Amino acid sequence: MRIHYIQHVEFEDPANILLWADENRHHVSKTALYNSDPLPYIDNFDWLVIMGGPMSVGDDSKYNWLREEKKFIERAIICNKTVIGICLGAQLIASVLGAKVYKNKMKEIGWFPVKITSSAGKNRLFEGIDNEFVAFHWHGDTFDIPEGAMRIASSEATLNQGFLYKNNVVALQFHLESTPESVAKLIKYCSGELIEDKYIQNRDYIMSQNENFQIIDKNLRIILDQLDNKK
Repeated sequence: MRIHYIQHVEFEDPANILLWADENRHHVSKTALYNSDPLPYIDNFDWLVIMGGPMSVGDDSKYNWLREEKKFIERAIICNKTVIGICLGAQLIASVLGAKVYKNKMKEIGWFPVKITSSAGKNRLFEGIDNEFVAFHWHGDTFDIPEGAMRIASSEATLNQGFLYKNNVVALQFHLESTPESVAKLIKYCSGELIEDKYIQNRDYIMSQNENFQIIDKNLRIILDQLDNKK
């Protein structure tokens, strides 16, 4: 299988998704938009993974590649590709599908529980995932659920933590791909956001949660394996 991923900034890569792809001997290619890499031909990949970034979906004037990226994501969905969006990637999918993306009431940074919705709990993609688990978060924006999509999960700070569209488009506001190394890079480049607030944890606590890193990796693999095996 051919997986292509879009990376918006140097310090947010697919982390555990790359490890899973390597273990399953999938071919992986990359567009680094921060390096002005071109987007691939639509026939050159089976899965599209869209990573996070500190920008917002409406920052077209600041990041001139955003308009073209949105068109590309829309085409991938129309062509029935498997599309996975994480954080900013999820917001871009929501925007492409006609939903509103906007500032959340509060930033959510660190390890906070998410609850799987009853509808998602009955979907085969999430079989084996606990109804509630702690995920990693780093976001200030949120989105409405697009028409025709199913809400996946919620947290105390964020109602819409993800959605599933047509069983092959998965948008996750929270992070399951994160490793200690990838989170350390986020902290290095975005440390200014780690202020004292209700849903913002400090660096030492974030980095100390070894069990949580294992849990999100397990849950990521469940979803990726199910997508890989879907009929």
